[in-house]
Amino acid sequence: MSTDTDTTTNADTNTPLPFAGRKAEDVPGHWLLARLGKKVLRPGGRALTEKLVAAAQPKGSDVVELAPGLGLTARLILDSAPRSYTGVEADEAASAIAAGAVGERGTVVVGDAKATGLHDGCADMVINEAMLTMNTDRAKGQIIAEVVRILRPGGRYAIHELALMPDDIAEEIATEVRLSLARSIKVNARPLTIAEWRALLEEAGLVVETVETAPMSLLKVRRVIADEGILGTLKIGVNYLRDAEARKRVTGMWRTFQKHQKSIIAVAIVAHKPTLS
Repeated sequence: MSTDTDTTTNADTNTPLPFAGRKAEDVPGHWLLARLGKKVLRPGGRALTEKLVAAAQPKGSDVVELAPGLGLTARLILDSAPRSYTGVEADEAASAIAAGAVGERGTVVVGDAKATGLHDGCADMVINEAMLTMNTDRAKGQIIAEVVRILRPGGRYAIHELALMPDDIAEEIATEVRLSLARSIKVNARPLTIAEWRALLEEAGLVVETVETAPMSLLKVRRVIADEGILGTLKIGVNYLRDAEARKRVTGMWRTFQKHQKSIIAVAIVAHKPTLS
């Protein structure tokens, strides 16, 4: 890497980023963007995350966040005065970053979203973003089953994911988009249509309350400025220009998103676990 700035640690907590020792070409896309200084890594940006948190109503709730990442959403939740906050993060390096963001206001533990180790019915709200998309269909079902287990009756489940569109997208196009995303971001991305996301939640016994969408504009300059601010965008730009390997990867990701922009969208859904009759 040709930059004179250490972009393999988190600027807020000075802790190593996941995959810090890997070459840029081998790092999953979202952690590569974090290496360049990007803090908002969700497909619908900061605005859709804020809508999701508001719709999920964390105030006074026991909240569990799966895969909190850099801790941006954790801060939004904590600023909404929940009763408690617990983050469950599978990656130890990411767990340390999230714990630094949460501080003494909550707890972050290392654990598997498919088997958190948390007690039955311990949460009023569970949230995860840009995580289900990165799992196989089988793993998606296992994660949602775990969410249902730890939710209390009436509890809310909030997700922010990448979706395919339209709902009747041709299977060959859906397959092409998934393969193209997987090659570009180095993660086996398996986005679903909005109808399929709804069906997945409903099949697990959840009741969908709200559905919000936003363009998938993660790497467009206007979105980056809205998410990161002018100063943050400038820092990302400097790191992008200084690091030739990362620049090649990010440019490839941008081209993939542009190529498939008519077939991908960000979606935020809030569902609840029915109360006992």
